[in-house]
Amino acid sequence: MTWLTEPFSYAFMRDAYLIAVFFSIPCAMLSCFLVLKGWSLMGDAVSHAVFPGIVIAYAIGIPLSVGAFISGLSAALMTGWLTENSKIKEDTIMGIVFSGLFGLGLVLFVNIPSDLDLHHTLFGNILGVSRADLLLSGGIGGLVTIVLLVKWRDLLLFVFDPAQAKTLGLSTGLLHYGLLIALALTIVATLQAAGIILAIGLLIAPGAIAFLLTRRFGIMMALAVVVTLFAAFAGISISFWIGSDPAPTMILVLTMIFIVTFATHVLAWKRSAAATVPGGDQA
Repeated sequence: MTWLTEPFSYAFMRDAYLIAVFFSIPCAMLSCFLVLKGWSLMGDAVSHAVFPGIVIAYAIGIPLSVGAFISGLSAALMTGWLTENSKIKEDTIMGIVFSGLFGLGLVLFVNIPSDLDLHHTLFGNILGVSRADLLLSGGIGGLVTIVLLVKWRDLLLFVFDPAQAKTLGLSTGLLHYGLLIALALTIVATLQAAGIILAIGLLIAPGAIAFLLTRRFGIMMALAVVVTLFAAFAGISISFWIGSDPAPTMILVLTMIFIVTFATHVLAWKRSAAATVPGGDQA
C-alpha cells in the first residue's frame, strides 16, 4: 500500500490533493447544469476568454484572478447580448467570441513583456500552488458550492423550462446571469490547478458521465462530484508515479471513465431493445 500513501508524505502533494477537492466539487455540480442546458461550449468560451484578462492584469499590476474573472464574465455577457440581438445561433457566437478573445490574449502575451509561464497558464501548475492559491480556490469553490446547493431547484427549472420558471415568479434574468457568474468564478478557482485549456474538461465530463448513469438530478450531482474527486485524486497519484503533468492526467482519467460509462450505457440499451423484440434473445 506504500504506492498509495507515499504521495501524501510530501507537502506539495498534499496541497495538490487539497486544491483538487476545492475545485472538483463546484466544477462537478456546475457541469450538471451546463450539460442539461446545452452550455458546454459556454464553459469553453469563458475558459479561453480569461486569457487576455490575465495578461492585462499582470501588465497593470492587479491580481491575476481579478483580471481573469472580469474577462471571463465579460465574454459571457457579450455572448448573451449578441445572442439576444442577432439571428446568429448561440453556439456560433460563442465560437467567435472565445476564439477572438483567446487570440487577443496570445497577441498581448507576445507583445507585453512579462515572466508569465504560458505552459502553466494554459495547462495549470497544481504542484506549485501557494497558500494564497489554496485560499482563493477554497473561498470561491465554497461560495459557488453553497449557492448551487441553495438554488439548485430554481436553476434546474430555469434550465429545463425558462418560461415556466418566469410564470412561477422566478427572475430568469437573475438565474441566467447568476449561472454565468458562477461559471466565471469556478474557472478562476480552477485556473492555477488545471489552466485555461483543461478547465473545460472539468466543466463538461463529470455532468456527461453522471447524465448517462441517472435521470434524477440530485443523484446526478452527487455522482458527478464523486467521479470528479476520484479522477482528480487518481490523476494526481498516477502523475506522481509516471512523471506526467497532473492536470492532463486528471482529464485523461475522466475521459476514460466517460468512455467506459458510455460503452456500458450503449450495451445496456441494446440488450433492453433486444429484449423487447420477439425472439430478440435468439437473434
